[in-house]
Amino acid sequence: MNKIPPSPFIYSLQTGFDEVSIVWLNTGNDHIVKRIFLSSENGSASALASTAFPGISPGLNHHIKRLADEIEIILSGEIPKFNIHIIDFSVCSAFQHIVLMEERNIPRGEVRSYGWIAMKLGMPGSARAVGNALAANPFPLVIPCHRAIRSDGRIGGFQGGPAMKRVLLEMEGITFNPSG
Repeated sequence: MNKIPPSPFIYSLQTGFDEVSIVWLNTGNDHIVKRIFLSSENGSASALASTAFPGISPGLNHHIKRLADEIEIILSGEIPKFNIHIIDFSVCSAFQHIVLMEERNIPRGEVRSYGWIAMKLGMPGSARAVGNALAANPFPLVIPCHRAIRSDGRIGGFQGGPAMKRVLLEMEGITFNPSG
């Protein structure tokens, strides 16, 4: 008998930065986060999630509620305590996974360039690949990819848009000069 794979659920929350959506699975014993979507100029988080996961249905449990509460904490400028054990890193390539783990190690209130991360991983010359891996980060905010910037000091991209990235960095104490 073929086992039917679990259907994904979505939980969306309204924040000061617009909607954030968490896509997750209940596999019986585990609750696995497949993706976190941020609203941007590309659309609302829930619309982006519905496109990526057709047939998704609303759902919430205490594990996902705790994650949503932690997302609200980081978006209010406080320090969250994310449980990354419910994050499904199998959706990432091996390279993206090591980039995300290195990014996760950047302390709050500090930034690193994509090139610095590439050097730290022993892959000099891979700054663009690091940037691409972070641009496709399926778990923004939980993995704080907003702490990566361009080597010229410019802010670089972010799934929630550059304005959100700048505000997140400012909340962590990063200051900007007049040119950005």
